[in-house]
Amino acid sequence: EVQLVESGGGLVQPGGSLRLSCTASGFTYRSNCMGWFRQTPGKEREGVAAINVDGRTDYSDSVKGRFTVSQDNGKTTLYLQMNSLEPDDTAMYYCAAVCERPSRSLLLQDLYKFWGQGTQVTVSS
Repeated sequence: EVQLVESGGGLVQPGGSLRLSCTASGFTYRSNCMGWFRQTPGKEREGVAAINVDGRTDYSDSVKGRFTVSQDNGKTTLYLQMNSLEPDDTAMYYCAAVCERPSRSLLLQDLYKFWGQGTQVTVSS
């Protein structure tokens, strides 16, 4: 059974940092891409950052320069280093894996086959 488990969320003050992790298990093949999405109540889920098997990364304009997406060498764990956090970054963050079709943008929600349950990030003083 494929599972994606996120961790690392929490409460942080504006300007602070957090590192999210997403551990993948149950795959019989290496995921061709993995990404981070976020959602707040009443809003659409939005793509934040993603990486494909070739190492190409994609970031939303709102996090570019502040967030960094990466993977471990075994490509089973996805990370999101979040710096200079702002209150607008408050959201449930979800990990996604396996892109089901080629796409120039890796931040499309309907691109991904598997999803984690999410980890909450709250940025507040």
